[in-house]
Amino acid sequence: MFLIVAIAILVTMALAIVRALLGPSVYDRVLAVNVFGTKTALLLAVVAFLFGRPDFLDLALTYALINFVGVLAVLNFFQKRSSAAAKEKATQNHG
Repeated sequence: MFLIVAIAILVTMALAIVRALLGPSVYDRVLAVNVFGTKTALLLAVVAFLFGRPDFLDLALTYALINFVGVLAVLNFFQKRSSAAAKEKATQNHG
């Protein structure tokens, strides 16, 4: 049963990679990378259960936190870049 769950997680990870590569916008790609990171943490938890290694759960939680902070940092970067580009465009139109 847990092997089927692991395979299903791997399939959804592959779909997230496809969306990250093909995504129409930057935000779709960031969301796909976030989904991939979340699925990775989930896969680590399933593998921890399959192999009887509860110490992998600490790795899964750490990876999930790093994924969350990383996605926030990337979104902050894109938000600042887009606001700077809009400000530059506004000054070009008025100047």
